[in-house]
Amino acid sequence: MPQLQIDQGGFTLDGAPFRLLSGGLHYFRVHPEQWADRLRKARLMGLNTVETYVPWNLHQPRPDRFLLDGGLDLPRFLELAAAEGLYVLLRPGPYICAEWEGGGLPSWLLTEPDLRLRSRDPRFLAAVDDYLERLITPLRPHLAGQGGPILAVQVENEYGAYGDDTAYLEDLAGLLRRHGVDVPLFTCDQPADLERGALPGVLATANFGSRSARHLAELRAQRPDGPLMTSEFWIGWFDRWGAQHTVRDPDEAARELDELLATGASVNFYMFHGGTNFGFTNGANDKHTYRPTVTSYDYDAPLDEAGDPTAKYAAFRDVIAKYAPVPDAPLPSPGRKLAPRTVELTECAQLLANAATLGPATEARRPLTMEELEQDFGFVLYETELPRTGPALLEIEQVRDRAQVFVDGQPVGVLERENHEHTLAFTVPRAGATLTVLVENQGRVNYGEGIHDRKGLLGKVLLDGAEPAGWTSRPLPLTRLDTLPFAPGVRTPVGPAFHRAVFDVADPADTFLHLDGWTKGNAWINGFPLGRYWSRGPQRSLYVPAPVLRGGANELVVLELHSAHRARTVRFRATADLGPTEE
Repeated sequence: MPQLQIDQGGFTLDGAPFRLLSGGLHYFRVHPEQWADRLRKARLMGLNTVETYVPWNLHQPRPDRFLLDGGLDLPRFLELAAAEGLYVLLRPGPYICAEWEGGGLPSWLLTEPDLRLRSRDPRFLAAVDDYLERLITPLRPHLAGQGGPILAVQVENEYGAYGDDTAYLEDLAGLLRRHGVDVPLFTCDQPADLERGALPGVLATANFGSRSARHLAELRAQRPDGPLMTSEFWIGWFDRWGAQHTVRDPDEAARELDELLATGASVNFYMFHGGTNFGFTNGANDKHTYRPTVTSYDYDAPLDEAGDPTAKYAAFRDVIAKYAPVPDAPLPSPGRKLAPRTVELTECAQLLANAATLGPATEARRPLTMEELEQDFGFVLYETELPRTGPALLEIEQVRDRAQVFVDGQPVGVLERENHEHTLAFTVPRAGATLTVLVENQGRVNYGEGIHDRKGLLGKVLLDGAEPAGWTSRPLPLTRLDTLPFAPGVRTPVGPAFHRAVFDVADPADTFLHLDGWTKGNAWINGFPLGRYWSRGPQRSLYVPAPVLRGGANELVVLELHSAHRARTVRFRATADLGPTEE
């Protein structure tokens, strides 16, 4: 493939003027069997490039383990992009934000209490060096200089909103070059942060969603010549639990795009196709109040969560056609959906009673954090003995992020980080009763100083003003559920429980799992983690990709942390319910 060049007049590709028409498409938020479909639809909208982040925390879950297969087979994704005739903008981090768990930074970095993320801390840079070597080495054949589709690589991500240490950015750029990246590098920042986040000699780009001419003028003031580009043209937004579903009018977004392209600038839509925060991978924000992101990353994008074109797809294609050739092809049709059905979950396994089958416990003087337990996602179950009967007061310095409290298996209350809750009063029925605290990691903070976000029970934990004599800490990552002893459920259980159903599918297709009447938890189909649900909304359904289903018998497991309705039924429907929108 040809190589991208940057000169005073703009971008060229093999000497000819070139405009990047790109869209965000994160391979790790899309089932790998659906990558080719999404890439084809990007080309049909008129895009010549796709952009993707790289989640360090998934690729390197432990310092000595690196994954590049299955849903993390980035080389295959790049091959599919090239086969579709698309170029690629690669954004490997090390920090990516992306409303992704911890901004993509692996949790094991937080085992050292004083390590400074996104800095020249030698320990952090050594970890980044190792990560980039493991990542870039197999990606070198996919760089444009080697005939691959990767035209350019980003240095860090919106660093100007976090710091101003140019030497740190220079170190990262040096590492990329040392590990073989020979294509142009670029940075991206919001307009107000351009000066802090730019790196001399590296292409600077701006992120915004409106007032394109003004923001591009600010970029031009910083860089008098060279290409104008927005690396994140925000055409939608993400959702958080407890808020409303965010949407943007397609016609208004198309007018903004027209204004941007009329300047001659290049663009990367954020997002072209958002996808899904499967499992426990959503991030969170914390600007004095912790706010976790929902499972869906639909983003009100041109392709919705199921890969179907929205009104924005047609509107954007019409605008792009004014400035560049667009394939002469009809709009893609929505994908086939599974016929609606109701499924009853007839089997049950209680979590507290079966916790020992899900993970080993560690004894210690105090509760251990997830990071100390070498745990990335999921829950931790803490237990200690209550020495006497009567009224008791539990005080927890920091709940990260949501704690359900039980005495001898009976629920006595919930403490939420989001509500700044730290104390709980209850009555102890007998001396020697067991105090159990089930703590959920609802997503590590992905933006700002809050990225140093350790999980579990942090700081002092006091019972009637004194520290208990000892605790057990049991990690529950819930990566495997096949050890659970499911049995027919006669009554709705008290406390957290797994519910199971087996249902038949004749011809797998996309569908959406609706859990009306359920309260909060997670769902899996055939072992694939669909994500979190919560009656708090706005999201009221979970996307089920067709490749997750199989012809014949399928297994559905739902972890309900509180209580389901008496019938314990769920509904598969052909449409999503992402919640009410702002009027």
